Amino acid sequence: MSLLELVSVVSSVVIISAVFFLIRRGKLLERYAMLWILASFVLLLFSAWRSLLDTVAHALGFYYAPSFLFLAGFVFLMLILLHFSVVISSLSVRNKSLAQELGLLKHEIEKLRKSLQSKD
Repeated sequence: MSLLELVSVVSSVVIISAVFFLIRRGKLLERYAMLWILASFVLLLFSAWRSLLDTVAHALGFYYAPSFLFLAGFVFLMLILLHFSVVISSLSVRNKSLAQELGLLKHEIEKLRKSLQSKD
């Protein structure tokens, strides 16, 4: 095993360990961690078996296997960005709705306070 392969395998294991550590500490939800775990395992697989990377890359029409890794990394990042955009959009709508409900509740509380003060 060459130094580059060893560094790749160790990096993949470190990423997997970091994701599991963040999940255990409650810093990362499982639904967000699944893509990271999947990508790390694929990277670990290709790091450990370089011939598998070459075989898959050539089967998909790539003549230079590292270019396949760059494309796969780019697609992975695009999926992460799309997922986070969906999450942020839904949280934005939910935040707006909660702010409106809070405003209505504050208005109701003020009305009740005024009615109680007028009865005294």
